[in-house]
Order: sequence, then structure tokens, then C-alpha cells
Amino acid sequence: MKLEDLKTINQLEEFISGTQSVAFTVIDDKDACYRWIQRELVKFRYPTLPRVSKGVVMRYLMKVSGYSRQQLTRLVAQYRRTGRLQRRQRTVSGFKRKYTEQDIRLLASMDERHDTPCGPALKKLCERACGVFGETQYTVLASISVSHLYNLRKSTAYTRQRRHFEKTRPKVSPIGERRKPQPDGQPGYIRIDTVHQGDLDRQKGVYHINAVDEVTQFEIVCSAEKISERYLIPALEQMLQAFPFQLLGFHSDNGSEYINRRVADLLEKLRIEFTKSRSRHSNDNALAESKNAAVVRKQFGYSHIPQRWAPLINDFNRLHLNPYLNFHRPCFFPETHTDAKGKQRKVYRYENLMTPYEKLKSLPNAKEYLKPGISFEILDKAALRISDNQAADQLQKARQILFKTIHGQALKTG
Repeated sequence: MKLEDLKTINQLEEFISGTQSVAFTVIDDKDACYRWIQRELVKFRYPTLPRVSKGVVMRYLMKVSGYSRQQLTRLVAQYRRTGRLQRRQRTVSGFKRKYTEQDIRLLASMDERHDTPCGPALKKLCERACGVFGETQYTVLASISVSHLYNLRKSTAYTRQRRHFEKTRPKVSPIGERRKPQPDGQPGYIRIDTVHQGDLDRQKGVYHINAVDEVTQFEIVCSAEKISERYLIPALEQMLQAFPFQLLGFHSDNGSEYINRRVADLLEKLRIEFTKSRSRHSNDNALAESKNAAVVRKQFGYSHIPQRWAPLINDFNRLHLNPYLNFHRPCFFPETHTDAKGKQRKVYRYENLMTPYEKLKSLPNAKEYLKPGISFEILDKAALRISDNQAADQLQKARQILFKTIHGQALKTG
């Protein structure tokens, strides 16, 4: 059976339900489809049909034509109003452009001339060019909105003439808590920073990693060839192990060598709190910064040291520098005084001048902070094995040998 053989409403219902097999082809041409719909409406006398039968005819037309119910409803309304169906081809030219290619080029030239000011400033410049200086070519741009001005900066016509590159925007890292640590007089909260030993002919120098305890000023310096994970993680493990007391906090600046998942996992494994410096709070890591100048730069200077000497420098730190700093070098420990207005002022009294090890021993319940297997009897032997002057002499002699080795080898290889 063909579509022309469907003449009753019952046959249409059987066709729609799929029980009646009918051969037909989909009508691709819109004009032919409109003529076919009109013939079917005439054949079934659609205006005179009851409501239920009209629904059957509509489902039939939808199935064959592929039009939506809304479209067929509009066509049926046209048929009932005029008695025929006629397709009205609408040719829409689209929205008329207010800002032409020439206006966009003027905008790009204005941006280039004034070094890409902000949107409101550029709009004001266009207004002044048109109203104050009589440059009529800016008449259209003088009335542009600031938001649409930014849209035009992204257009193809603008980027074809001029490209603007913005600075990389910082990304907030969820690693570490951005706050100042609060040790409350308890050792184990260290501040850490990295000191770079200069560049030479695009060759990076060795890196010194400096960690200082906030309460006792116990200090450990390690050296590494690079600050990548391969070299930094072993150096951090060595450094954390060198402190004689339990570590509870780890504070760094926002450098990527510390703010990464590997360092965070290491600290989480050791149950050490990870904090990082706050923006516009330069004193958050001031203790480590001051030790960089007073200790690291005094020992190693500012000149370039090749990275291959990092293991030798690290041995020097472990055998001579770190013991001298912690057992033989006195440090000032401040007292905080608060005046009547609530302003805090730090006072450095001579009576509070002592070595980091002496400060550690002076803390209340100091034994409770030591690591398992470490006692003050063991630490006393290391502190009193030699005098301060002997430790300083050994440090100076070892440093001379170190630099003679570095510079002598560098001259031979050069």
C-alpha cells in the first residue's frame, strides 16, 4: 500500500501504530512537502473532522513530513485562514554592524599608541579625540561601552593587526596553609629558604638549603646540585633528620621547589605541619632570610660555584658548619614588650645572647622535645668536645681547603 491508498482515519491509525505496511519516500523539497500537506488536508477534509480525528491526521503528517507539531500547527492555521499553503522564503541579512572593520583598526591603533590602557581609559581617549580635538573618525567609538570594547579586542580584525600578551596569572595552590606558624615557645617549627650560588655563562650554580628553628635558632644548612625533586627530596630528608628535636612545623615561601606534591607527601608522612608565607607579609620568613645573609653568604660569598661541587660542600656543612652554628655561635634572642597602646617592640638584651644549643637546654621541659635515642648527655659531648675558638679555627681551615679545591680544580679544567 502507498500513501495515496490511505483514505480513512482508521487506516491512518493503523499506519501510525505500525500495523499497516505502507511504502513511501521522505520528501526533501520544501515546496513539494507543502503541496503534499495541503493535498492531505483537503483529502481528509481536516476543518470538518472531530477533535480526535484531527489529532490522528496531525500525527500522520508529523510522521511523514518530519515537521514538528508546532510547525504543522502553524501550517494548518495558514490553510484554514487562506485555504492554501504557500512557503514564504525569508532572506535575513542579519544584524547591521555598528562597529566596522575600520573602527576596529582605529581601536587597535589607539591601543598601540597608548600602550593598551584599561577599557575606561581607552573609551575616554576616544571621547576626547572626537569631542575635544575634532577627530571625527572616532565618533562611533566615542559611544562604545567598556564591556563591548573588550569584545572588540578579542575580534579577528583586532588580533590580525595587533596581539596583546598578558602576564601569567598566579595560580592558587592548595598545598600548604597560608599563615604564620605559632610555635608558642616550643621548638620544632622551622623556617626554610633557598640560596642560589650564582650563574656563569648560563650555567646554574649550587643551591644551599637553609633551615632555622624559630624558637632556638637551631640551624641546618644543606647543599644540592639542583632544586628539582631528584636532588631536593634527599636533601630535605637529610636536613629533617639532622635536627635533634621533634619537628612539628615546616614554613617556606611560595617557591615551587617547596610548594609541590612530593614535599607535601614527605611532610605528611612525618606528620609535620606545612605552612607558607602570606602575601604582603614580608616578615613571615624573615628569620630564614636574615640567616641567609648572616651565615650562608658569609661562608660561601656570592660568586659562582659549579653544581658538581654540591656533594663536597654538603660534607663541609655536615662536618664543620652545622656543628659550629649550633654549638659555638651565639645568637640574640629577642624579648617582646607591649606598651600601653598595644604596640609590640622587640628588645635584644645581652643577657639573652646564647648558642642555639644553650637556648634549647634552657626551655622548660626541654627533654620532652628531643627525638627518641637522643639525650642531652650525648649532645653535651658534641658541644663540649672542643672550644668555640677551636671550632672556628677548624671551620676556617676546612673552608680554605674547600675553596682551594674548587678554584684549583676549576683553573685546571679551564
